[in-house]
This record gives sequence, structure tokens and C-alpha cells, in this order.
Amino acid sequence: MADYGHELAFGTFITPQSARPQEAVALARLTERAGLDLATFQDHPYQPAFLDTWTLLSWVAAQTETLRVAPNVLNLPLRQPAVAARAAASLDLLSGGRFELGLGAGAFWEGVEAMGGARRTPGEAVDALDEAIDVIRGVWDADARGGVRVDGEHYRVQGAKRGPAPAHDVEIWLGAYKPRMLRLTGRKADGWLPSLPYLPREQIAPANAAIDEAARAAGRDPREIRRLLNIKGGFGPAGSGFLQGPPEQWVEELVELVREHGFSTFLVMGDEPRLIETFGAEVAPAVREAVARERAAAGTSTAPVRGPQALAERRPGIDYEAVPPSLAAEAVEPGDRAYRSVRSSYVHRGSPGLVLRPRDAEQAREALVYAREQDVPLAVRSGGHGISGRSTDDGGVVIDLGRLDEVTLLDPATGRVRLGPGARWGDVARELGRHGLGISSGDYGDVGVGGLATAGGIGLLVRRHGLTIDHVVAAEMVLADGSRVRADAEERPDLLWAVRGAGGNFGIVTGLELEAYPVGDVVLATTVYDASEAAALLTRWGAAIERAPRELTSFITVVNRGRGPAFAQAYSVYAGDDAQAAADALAPLLEAGPVLDQRAHLLPYPNVIPPHGGDHVGGGLGGVRAGLLDHLDAPAAEALARLLGSGEVPLLQVRSVGGAVNDVAPLATAYAHRSQQFSANAVGRSAARLDELWDAELLPLQHGLYLSFDTDRRPERLHDAFPEPTLARLRELKARYDPDQLFDRNFPIPPSGTRDHSSSKAMLS
Repeated sequence: MADYGHELAFGTFITPQSARPQEAVALARLTERAGLDLATFQDHPYQPAFLDTWTLLSWVAAQTETLRVAPNVLNLPLRQPAVAARAAASLDLLSGGRFELGLGAGAFWEGVEAMGGARRTPGEAVDALDEAIDVIRGVWDADARGGVRVDGEHYRVQGAKRGPAPAHDVEIWLGAYKPRMLRLTGRKADGWLPSLPYLPREQIAPANAAIDEAARAAGRDPREIRRLLNIKGGFGPAGSGFLQGPPEQWVEELVELVREHGFSTFLVMGDEPRLIETFGAEVAPAVREAVARERAAAGTSTAPVRGPQALAERRPGIDYEAVPPSLAAEAVEPGDRAYRSVRSSYVHRGSPGLVLRPRDAEQAREALVYAREQDVPLAVRSGGHGISGRSTDDGGVVIDLGRLDEVTLLDPATGRVRLGPGARWGDVARELGRHGLGISSGDYGDVGVGGLATAGGIGLLVRRHGLTIDHVVAAEMVLADGSRVRADAEERPDLLWAVRGAGGNFGIVTGLELEAYPVGDVVLATTVYDASEAAALLTRWGAAIERAPRELTSFITVVNRGRGPAFAQAYSVYAGDDAQAAADALAPLLEAGPVLDQRAHLLPYPNVIPPHGGDHVGGGLGGVRAGLLDHLDAPAAEALARLLGSGEVPLLQVRSVGGAVNDVAPLATAYAHRSQQFSANAVGRSAARLDELWDAELLPLQHGLYLSFDTDRRPERLHDAFPEPTLARLRELKARYDPDQLFDRNFPIPPSGTRDHSSSKAMLS
């Protein structure tokens, strides 16, 4: 038996005929409708009868939603590897991780030469492919230091810049038949992709053995290499040869190829719609079922396979073998190529020992039950923006909710919408905007729903419509004991109260319901100021905002990098489409300081926070401090200006609150700060030095803080985040819902009956 335990996949191998260009696209779309996983296309750039494969792959990816695409296989001699690497990464990013890379050493050398490529001997072609894989992997490794350097016989790359990294761990499959190509597959590839018409079945076992031997010699586990197969056949009432007969015969013969030879991906050759439909409807599901049954009986492992180097990077305190089967295939460990994309938040670099990526609430529950048993820290991440740095960790388990990204309008009449915690606010704005609705939600479309909608939500409509949490009406959660519950006005209203401002302390939120409100076109204005006199600028800006109608919300960011004069940019939104009213409201801001540039646009609200798709790989912030201010008066403005002048704070931001935020009673939600007019934040080069400066300058003036923007982990900050009597009530609820303090990273709240190690508010002043 040679079943390597890979997840089964099924797809098509489509001829990209240029005479009928839409036919290949239609067959690819049929592949998706038939429930198949993958559409692949041959690549012969010298053949005018075929469409260009890269162009076709891009076109198909844009016209499908779940279908993965791949060249089968890419003609390397006419595809410069560094450029091909960037093209592959770009298509993977644009398609949301739906690209894989099949590579070939080359053939049809007359055509290659005619197109300007170099003719190579068989040995030279294998050597060139070997070098090309190093180039491609080097370009994709955007996390490595320095440029890509490969000093090969055929490809020389001298310090090429790395990146972009693909959206997922793109696999490289090799079309290989001869011994040297098989050995290269074992040493470096992620998959072996031969075509059955060119591979006699009696040669399969020796070819697999050659790959396995080369893999072991290179320090790899042979199971790391996926076995794919292009197959050709036809359906008929009676069997007349291998893969020539009824679907039942296909099922039996493909199961044999899985169990006896380890193939796990089958790509059917042929451009007949009925062939594709039958393969998807009758063959693929039956093969999956039969193989699952036989694997269960034989005890075949289907867990992800990691080589010795990856296994050596596992962290103590984590039982990697006990990861639930439903999560194991998507779990990411140090040493995995996908680790770079999940280890950090947008601004903070982390190094967790394991990242679990559930796809639904039940898998989130399984992840929590597993993580609870590990002797390491636990962090929960929604979108991963993570200014405070608490959504990742070092050496622990991270439960990444990014795949719980639902955005569903439940009731257009009331505006009730269901959101997954991993959805991004830019996508939420875009979907709600289609219905003339909106929810105020920060100023950056890449922020995840979960963190913001449970901490507060100071967005660009905040003075008109209040905080994001003010519109949360229900939450579905996994509690510390592993139970799944719903919290709303009738069921666990106390938990809903806690979620609205302190949600990270009480469980994993797997779904939220909010009530959106009508939002049409708004006026967005950007104003750039000379900030040489920062204190005066901030004082006048703050006074203008307090006098402004609540339709106007504004954030001002002051930058002083020590190179050239300081400048500031105000980002302001008037929540309405009355251009004259907006102009009247914005006019006082032009008097706040010397204006270097000013622009205003009437545009749909989703355009204010479009989805950005940022790369969450850690931005290297030294530290961030946050404080809420009753007013941005002269003492507060001067204190902020001194921070800028210290040389330790290159950037600070002040956000207007007040307005509708202060219409809500302080005890109505766990976010109790309902009298302040501004939220101030400072970014420091050194967290320790920033803490010293902030405590000296701003702490005596602030009244509370916005917890998602503060990296200070000293327990004293708890009272700034949750003043009494809010804190007392939160401690009582903590004792009920999380007495063992499993959720202890987001300003940890000690349960009532335990000692509060934070100092009193009086000691902070």
C-alpha cells in the first residue's frame, strides 16, 4: 500500500484553443459548477493555436469563485522564473489563494528556439528547472533578509527584491518521468504531476520509489510530496479498457490508484461537457467516500505532513499530535511556508507555536477546547490589525477567526446584519452600501469585525451614529468551558452587556448581529497642515470640532519624523450629502492652522473605507499609548506637542468622539467612557520610553483609555479601561463565565473573589 494520506482533489485538464477562446473559459466555469476543485491548462507559448496560459488563468480566476487554477505545466524555457514567481504570487493574491504552479523542464525545442528561447539538452533542462525553483521560492520568501541570490548555470539572480508573497502556500508540481526529474521532484517539489497516457502503469511504483528515495536523502518525508495524475478516459455502459466504462468502473480504478500508488489529485483530460459533469457528479464524490472508508479501516494518517526541519521548530508545551482532525489540515506551525502570513498582526510581529484556523463556530469551539489543554498562552485574532499586539503571541496558540467572514443582511427593513468576526470592515461597508446602509467602523477597511465590534469602534461616523458597539444587538460565542451560547436582550443580556466593550475577556465571538442604519453619500475632506506649531494647531482644531454639528467627525494625525517640518493631516467625514452644509461645517477647520492642501469629495460611504487586503506581517511599532480627553484644550495640546518634540514619538493621532457617543449612559455598555470628546494615541519608537513620557505628560490629563490602542500591559491600566462601577460588574461576570481566566490577554479582568493586582485609580494620578 502506498497511500500518502493527502486530501483528495478532482479537476480538469482543458485545451486552451485560441480559435474558440470562450470555450476554455466555459469549461472552467462548468468545472466549478460540477463541484470539482481545479481547472488546469497546458502551456505552449510557441503554439498560436493556443491562448496564452497566464492570461487565460487570470481570466478564469476572475470569473470563478472557488475554483483553483494551475498551468499543466508551465513552459519554463520561455517563462523567466523571477518574473513567473511574481506573476504566480500576484494571481494567487488576486484570486484569494486559488493558484498552484505546475512546472515543466521544457520540450518542443524547435518552437522554443523560434520564440527566442535557448535550446537545452535534457540534462541542462533539469538543471535549469532546479535553479528556477530556487529563484521562485526565493522571490516568494518575502520575510527573508536581503535580496534573492541564485548563481546558477542557467539563471543568475543578483539581489532581486523579494515579494510579493502569495496569499497561500502555493505548491510547485513537476511534470516528471525520467530518473533525474523524479529525483528533483523528491528533493524540491511539492507535487508530482505526470499524465497517465505517457506513464505506463507498471512504471508508477518505480517512479514513486525514486521520488521517495530522493526525498529521504534530502531530509524530507516522502509524504510531503503530493501525487497528481492527468487521466484520460470515457464513460459508457460497459467496460472496454482502463477508465473506459460506467462511473462505477472509474470509481473502482481511481480508488486503486489512491490506495496502491498514492495519487490524490485526478485531472480529467478532454473538453466534453458531459465528461466533466459526470466526473464531478458521479465519480469524485464516490471516490472520496470509498477512500475515506478504506483509510479509516486501515488507519491511514491524513494529517498534514511536515519534514524534519519543520518538526524541529515545534514549541514546548503544545501537543501537536492532538490537534483535532477537523483543524489539522489548516493548522500552521513554525517552519510551514504559510507561517509568515499568520504569525503576526498588522503592526506587531509574533511567533506563535501553532495557529488554528477554524471555518465555522463548531470548529472554533474545538480549537478552544484543544487550546485550553495546552501549557502555553492563548490569543484570539479576528482580522489581525492588532494595534495593541494582543491578537498574537510568542510560543502559544493563536485561534485565527479570519475565515469566519460572513456578511449577511438579515432584515433590510430594520438593517439587521449578521457579521462573522473575521470579516473586514471594508467588505462590510461595500455589502451594506448596496442596500443604502452603513455602520461606523474605524478608518481602515482592513480591520477585522471581531476586535473592533467588541472593544468600542471609533469610526468616521461616530459623532453622528455612535460607537460600533452601540449597534450590536446579539453575539454568538464560545465560552471558556467550551459551550456555545447566544447573548441578546432576552438570552444572557448580562453577557451581551460585557461583550459591548470587553468582549475579548469573555469568550470567542463567532458571530455578531448589528443594526445598520441608512447611509448614503457623504463628504470626505482631507486637510494637510503645517504642524510646526503643533499645540496651537491641535487646540484650534479641537475647539472647531466641539463646535461642529455632530454630522462632522474628524481625525487628525500629526507626523514628525525628524526629517523636514512636522505636518498634520485631518481626515473628516460629514455624514450627509448636503454639500453646502458640509462646506459650512468644514470651514472652521481651515482656520485651525496653515493649510498646505485641502480637498473634499462627495462619495458613497464604502469608498471612505474600501477593503485594502493589507499584508499582516508586523509593522514594527515600538509601542502605542492611548488616552481619552474631556477636551483638547491648551494643556492637553501642549502635552501632546511635547511628546512630538521629544524625538521619541514620530506620530500621534487625535480622534473626535462626543456627539452620539455621549448620548449613551455610561453603564449601558461595558465601554463606560461617555463624557469625553477626544481619543488621543501616540506611537513611540521605544515602548518603555513612550510609557515614561506618556505617564508624565498625558496620564494626569486623561480620563480613561480606548483599550485596543494601548500596548501598556501594566495592570494599573485596567482601571483606565474600565472605571468603577463597570469594573466591579465585569469582575462578577468574569467569575461566572471565565473563572479560570482563560481569556487573559485583553486587559485581563480578575474574577470577583480573587485579588485585583492593579493599583487604585488614585495611585495612578
